[in-house]
Amino acid sequence: MTATPVLSADIRDRLQQAGLRVTPQRYAVYANLLSRHDHPTVETILQDINQALPMASKAAVYGALSVLREVGLIREVLLEEGVTRYDARTEPHHHCRCQVCGSIQDLDWDAIAPIDLSLLPPGFRPKRYEVTIWGQCESCSATNAIA
Repeated sequence: MTATPVLSADIRDRLQQAGLRVTPQRYAVYANLLSRHDHPTVETILQDINQALPMASKAAVYGALSVLREVGLIREVLLEEGVTRYDARTEPHHHCRCQVCGSIQDLDWDAIAPIDLSLLPPGFRPKRYEVTIWGQCESCSATNAIA
């Protein structure tokens, strides 16, 4: 895995601000997430990292993800019950989830009109929200049209 100046500086600065070190596992996990847009699970990240650098355990990946989340470099994405996925895109955005193949695509925040938060139950104070749109991706729609 080749270090890029931006990646190295970003992770180094964020971790140092929190009084933490850049470990090979933290670096590998962050680089892996930056290189993809599919919102992988821990298992997928572990499999990918161990192909390139066979040194990571599931516990090490969980630990790296926890630290990276705490310092704001990544976020957890919960699109289905019981499955935690991870994303290096930390600015607010929505998701489109294919019900056929399971693919996940990011959707810019401005693509959906803001929710009227005044309609929430009295006293409810939202921290954040995001929308997940379930349907069929372009590839699955084309396949189903042929079938």
